[in-house]
Amino acid sequence: MRYSAERTAIVTGAAVGIGKAIAARFADEGVRLVIADLDAELIEKTAAGLARGGRPAPVARTGDLSERANADALVAACQEAYGRVDILVNNAGGGVVRPTLTHTEETLRATVDRNLWTTIYCSLAALPVMKAQGYGRIVNMGAESVRNGLYWHAVYNAAKGGVHGLTTGLAREFITDGITVNTVAPSAIRTEAYDAFNRPEELAMIKRMVDLIPAGRAGTVDEVASMVAYLASDEAGYVTGQVVSVNGGSSML
Repeated sequence: MRYSAERTAIVTGAAVGIGKAIAARFADEGVRLVIADLDAELIEKTAAGLARGGRPAPVARTGDLSERANADALVAACQEAYGRVDILVNNAGGGVVRPTLTHTEETLRATVDRNLWTTIYCSLAALPVMKAQGYGRIVNMGAESVRNGLYWHAVYNAAKGGVHGLTTGLAREFITDGITVNTVAPSAIRTEAYDAFNRPEELAMIKRMVDLIPAGRAGTVDEVASMVAYLASDEAGYVTGQVVSVNGGSSML
């Protein structure tokens, strides 16, 4: 992948899973990092791991990014550390996946806050910086379930569908400022959370998910990180407004 020297990236939800894999891929590419998560202990552990092999330690931040002040502070931390913000990966998320009529007011709001508001606020914080630079890459984390109407995912799909819609609107508005905006939409991916499912109803849900995938398996975090790395690279400057599925074929055009 091609990146200009001293590119910088913010990766949210980076302590574990897909976000951690994305941060590791950027570190391997020589991108300077700010990583963020709600879990202070885990994000510090991830930062220490990424600093191995002589690589510089990422800046690690904590805070609820569904609150605008925390999103603003995260972008400011990247500016303070590196003087610019080249890449923003809006990976923070994690909805409550359950039968729709069992949702509570708390789980409804948590799902939308974690997935949609975090993306909106971080993008709003980063866009003025990128616009002033004349360069930026925003990569959002969407969901394949928005396209295939996955079992138990209606509320999660409402939040991630908002992310998909935000992507196309921002892409059209900011392309002439040198900013691209895209979404990566994974299907079932083997993360720590995926592997923790063990109740019979959870295992049944996973089976329904994988049964929709022609590849016959869940994807890996590195397979998702690879697509993010491309869309965030210098060479992806003519790709914008796209929802790119990493899905083992579960939906096809």
